[in-house]
Amino acid sequence: MPTKPLPELEAMVGDSRTTVEEFRIERGKVEEFARAITEPDPLFRDEGVARERGYETVPAPLTYARVSRFPRYRPDGLEGYGFDLGFRPEYVLHGEQAYEYERPLFVGDVLTGTTTLTDVYQRDGGRAGSMTFAVYETEYRDENGDLVLTDRATAIETAGAVDSERDDASGDDDATDSDAQADSSGSNSDSDADTDATVDPEPTANGGRVPAAEPVDTVRSIDGVDVGDGGPTVVVDDLERKHFVKYAGASGDFNPIHYDEPYARTAGNESVFGQGMFTAGVASRVVTDWFGLESITAFGVRFQSRVFPGDTIVATGELESVCAEEGVVEVALEATTQHGETLLTGSATASLEE
Repeated sequence: MPTKPLPELEAMVGDSRTTVEEFRIERGKVEEFARAITEPDPLFRDEGVARERGYETVPAPLTYARVSRFPRYRPDGLEGYGFDLGFRPEYVLHGEQAYEYERPLFVGDVLTGTTTLTDVYQRDGGRAGSMTFAVYETEYRDENGDLVLTDRATAIETAGAVDSERDDASGDDDATDSDAQADSSGSNSDSDADTDATVDPEPTANGGRVPAAEPVDTVRSIDGVDVGDGGPTVVVDDLERKHFVKYAGASGDFNPIHYDEPYARTAGNESVFGQGMFTAGVASRVVTDWFGLESITAFGVRFQSRVFPGDTIVATGELESVCAEEGVVEVALEATTQHGETLLTGSATASLEE
């Protein structure tokens, strides 16, 4: 339980503060971030390619706003989101992450972020005990004050350390599985977990085989798409520690649990493991490959498990709904390991030509 009572936390709901200042979208950093999430598309590093595709300059990947966590973009003295909720960092999970886009982020943008605590509530988490949820909403605006991006993050404090069993919070759809990514470093990184996610070696959902990566032609029009259509399969084989180190350097998530083996083992983990947002970045490639970056109006994920060195990430998507009148499609996303263990589930919305 937090060190502050729930009524005191509820009284903070609606409070806002500036959490991001002078967040400049830089070309070199965009390229570094794209490479860190294993994105091969030259769109994110070559201005000529960007212009050929109709952009004025190089855009940033869908989850690039994570880079704003670097200290140089944070007001002096700010820790985390700046709200003292009395959460114990060693028991804090990053449960969900969602974005709504007014437009893509572009090289040259300079953004300011204002974060509002939009909700605080508690749920019974089964074996994980009582779970306290905090929902943060950050609006990023450009130099003209125009809204560019809305970022929603859900942090969860559990009653104690989470074990390897899957705990559902009383079947409540608003609750996140307690084997989600968590932060055991006490560093306010709002990132990942020290849960023990032991993988069953027996093949499961995908028969124990890693499917081949399957590209698809980019869909621009609502014509010819149907519910149940599958998108590209994105595969990142045989992960190494360097993948997590590269993502740390690109994103600003320097929690040592992702790259320091003794530290990770001391915290009770079998090994270092990947950042949840690294997996989310890989999964985002499904929808940008499928519909084009400029068409994506929303992207969100719910973390369920962790990825370790030697694992493979398999990210896929399926059309869940099609509104031909509005030219809008909704996609269900999933990222699994080579064993079929679910790393995250998610969704995305794309606005297409009618």
